[in-house]
Amino acid sequence: MSKATKRIAAALERMAPPPVSTPDFSASTAFVWEVEPDNLRPVPKISRVDIGLLHGVDRARDTLLTNTRHFARGFGANNVLLWGARGMGKSSLVKAVHAAADEFGTLKLIEIHREDLPSIGRLLTHLRGAKAKFLLFCDDLSFEHDDAHYKSLKAVLDGGIEGRPENVLIYATSNRRHLMPRDMIDNERSTAINPGEAVEEKVSLSDRFGLWLGFHPCSQDQYLAMIRGYCAHYGLEISDEDLRAEAIEWQQTRGARSGRVAWQYVQDLAGRRGQSLS
Repeated sequence: MSKATKRIAAALERMAPPPVSTPDFSASTAFVWEVEPDNLRPVPKISRVDIGLLHGVDRARDTLLTNTRHFARGFGANNVLLWGARGMGKSSLVKAVHAAADEFGTLKLIEIHREDLPSIGRLLTHLRGAKAKFLLFCDDLSFEHDDAHYKSLKAVLDGGIEGRPENVLIYATSNRRHLMPRDMIDNERSTAINPGEAVEEKVSLSDRFGLWLGFHPCSQDQYLAMIRGYCAHYGLEISDEDLRAEAIEWQQTRGARSGRVAWQYVQDLAGRRGQSLS
């Protein structure tokens, strides 16, 4: 090898990113996957609520908890898509179920952002073969026109040659049942040479999830029950009559009724009472 070649090789080696060290999964129960450079950042404290405080989503809660416990115990379990109305507790449920199902202290929650999905193969390389089990969590997942990121996720869900690691499940939340905007699907039907195949390519992504859990707008009774549950948990005293009047006025000013709106009212109530929700 000539001196010039050696100098070029040395320069390229200096420019190359350092290899990622083996993650210390005992450092936390949750991590965030970061890229450039690749890194699994431990989360010291997960922002979540107790599973008992999630009202109005009983069926989804029980199904997801059962699936997650099966996975934690080494039994068969499915990837899950939680889809539906905004603010109805999809991501809160994933985080709460993680805590409730981690019976042996070996169930880890890893958040991956949608824009980092092309790196998911590299992430799985770190997880494959580890003793812990991992819930790979992608929040608010959706894809727009000309967005090819869905192909990375589809390849993992399909398994590829290596297959999805047995110690990894994928939990995703979305406001869209098929993860694609309706006009995108309709446009494929109208412009593609073979509309059926074009639509199938986009819509079939959600079919790769073994469980679909739907979240729908809550009723007024469910909305009030959410607030009453929070008040009881945090020791906020308020009469049923005042709670009903204030909570309904609050949701009218927001133009929506959901678990998120219920929590925002409780935060406001606590502030007015000079109480902390920590």
